Amino acid sequence: MEAVLLAGGLGTRLRSIVSDRPKPMALIEGRPFMEYVIHQLSLQGVDHIIFALGYKGSIVEEHFGDGSSFGIQVSYAYEETLLGTAGAIKNAGRFVRDESFYVLNADTFYQIDYSRLTRLMEEKELEMALVLRKVPDVSRYGEASLTQGRLTGFNEKSLRPRPGTINGGIYLMKKALLETIPEGKVSLENQMIPEWLREGRRLGGLVNDGYFIDIGIPEAYFQFQEDVRKGVVVW
Repeated sequence: MEAVLLAGGLGTRLRSIVSDRPKPMALIEGRPFMEYVIHQLSLQGVDHIIFALGYKGSIVEEHFGDGSSFGIQVSYAYEETLLGTAGAIKNAGRFVRDESFYVLNADTFYQIDYSRLTRLMEEKELEMALVLRKVPDVSRYGEASLTQGRLTGFNEKSLRPRPGTINGGIYLMKKALLETIPEGKVSLENQMIPEWLREGRRLGGLVNDGYFIDIGIPEAYFQFQEDVRKGVVVW
């Protein structure tokens, strides 16, 4: 299996404490954060990582090299200008060899059995399967809704504070979807997924309750460090 890791962002919110490297390369107990993400993926059969890179991307390539030291194959897709999430996926897509592939935000860590996405895609004959997560107040985000495993709403705003499900930032995509993404700067969350829903494409998802963290802010970065030290996140 293959996975595209979206690592091209500027990481401005974390730059006050991590200024010398891309956010996903922030050190956690001596290892870059992305090593924890890649380790989880490799344990579940992902053996080809495609790094979608931008800001200081050469630091990623210098660290991971050809991937052999980490038991994986790697490819590097650089962005000359910021392309947005869907644009970055399309740019990285030239390295995709399989019929379907995972996409993850490289600055988030989510413990999940990835084979659940594969089974869901096969059972529902989906073009894309998403991971959703529960939050206590969905009004702070855009809600993602499922009906019998099919995605029926995405990025929908709720004015009333209430529990709900939102996008977890992990996707399993059919390679054929790459052809529908236009060139240039394109958002997966704000443009392509809503458009695919309007077109009636077969999108689905599942809700996962596993450990989740986004290290985009200093508090979360320090929390992940503590969770690793305590063994909450197991290497």
